Amino acid sequence: MMKRYLGTLNTLLLLLCAAGSAWAKPADDMVRALNASVLRVTVNLPNGKQGLGSAVVVAKNEVITNCHVVTDATDVSVIVNGEPHAATAIKADWHHDLCMLTVDNLDAPVVNMGASKTLQYESSLFTIGYPDETKTPVNTYGVVKGLFPMDDSVIIRATTPFRLGASGGGAFDDAGNLVGIITLKSRGDAAYYYYMPVEWVQTLMRKPAQALGAKSEKPFWAMDIKQRPYFMQVVQPYLSQEWSTLLKVATQWVQTEPNTAESWFYLAAAEYATKDYDSAEAHFKQVLALNHQHSQAMEYLGKLAEKTAKVQQGLSRVAMLQPAR
Repeated sequence: MMKRYLGTLNTLLLLLCAAGSAWAKPADDMVRALNASVLRVTVNLPNGKQGLGSAVVVAKNEVITNCHVVTDATDVSVIVNGEPHAATAIKADWHHDLCMLTVDNLDAPVVNMGASKTLQYESSLFTIGYPDETKTPVNTYGVVKGLFPMDDSVIIRATTPFRLGASGGGAFDDAGNLVGIITLKSRGDAAYYYYMPVEWVQTLMRKPAQALGAKSEKPFWAMDIKQRPYFMQVVQPYLSQEWSTLLKVATQWVQTEPNTAESWFYLAAAEYATKDYDSAEAHFKQVLALNHQHSQAMEYLGKLAEKTAKVQQGLSRVAMLQPAR
């Protein structure tokens, strides 16, 4: 019995190593070239203050940024070679927090579009943005850790960190294709980082432009907690170890989206934390059945295999101490 569990543990460790081996840093020359396609955004607000963000050049005289960067702005500019260029029109997808700005005579290279839907867990990503008040673009590197189906695409969660000001910047695959837009992160030190998919950008490009100053609406991620997607509802309970809340929300998520690996993962994580190990094992295996590259599920199954092996070892020792009859 114990050999079987140790064999399971070894198999999981091999899978985990394989999943973790996908990361590869992109070529420096490619990253430097792409830096020229990501621009600083400055906005003037009615209260006299200035806001900052980032934007990606996605077409001739058009850049994409987050709507929350330009909300309530009296005017918006992008900085090219140190010079401000005023935005003259906007295409807004308020719900998805994506706004496309028209900037006349924009002298900056256009990025190549990739596909968010073709990404896989542990795929390499890198970001370009302008966090804080930096005047030069900042690059971060990481891997995909979550893909959440929504509105004909997938929202990306990755380990590539970003700070305030980088919103609207780009997330690129290892071939240098734009796959997502830096948008939001969860609270706390162990933050989760999310990117809106490039497919939504492509849809927005086909919409008509309107004048700046159009009435804004709340994005999906700013709604009341119960109106947000399940992948957002589970984060805080998981990070704060509020297991009963997580169990409730994850159960609802599984019932609503039974073919989503992440719904089963958070249910299994709650079961593991509450020591329902049999259910947790079955549901972590369901995660891997839906997504064999889910490294967190592998890690948990490894822990379960270790626990089971130790229990079996302890029972064997107790049995050896029992007097013969």
